[in-house]
Amino acid sequence: MSDEVPEELRLDNQLCFPLYAASRLVTRLYKDRLEPLGITYPQYIVLMILWEEAPCPVKTVSRRAILNTNTLTPLLKRLELQGYITRERDGEDERQVLVHLTLAGRSLRDRCACVPWELLESSGVSLDKMIALRDMLNEVLPDLRRSLEL
Repeated sequence: MSDEVPEELRLDNQLCFPLYAASRLVTRLYKDRLEPLGITYPQYIVLMILWEEAPCPVKTVSRRAILNTNTLTPLLKRLELQGYITRERDGEDERQVLVHLTLAGRSLRDRCACVPWELLESSGVSLDKMIALRDMLNEVLPDLRRSLEL
């Protein structure tokens, strides 16, 4: 048996590792900015969706955040306990639960407005590189979603 690792199995040749590592590092940078606001990174993602779309069905949040309902439901419960959202059954379709932002949830948006710029500044990565990376990822995400039927 050879100790030589095939090229296709070398860590540096993988797509998954740099994506995973970058995601973890960026999430850590966000954590430092979100912790003082009392929210987690997944909560921040959900709040950004709601700032754009609330009120909206839970399934809209689930689809955009790429979170299963068994992961999303406890997250929504915590946001509700924190006073940032309310949930209620849709009056026209009882099967759907609508998520609404409270006044506190809407005002948190203003407190979070500086987070992306602070993250960029602390990352040491140029704005041009961040935009190029975001655009490239946004280009492949639809294909990846389709391959998993998300």
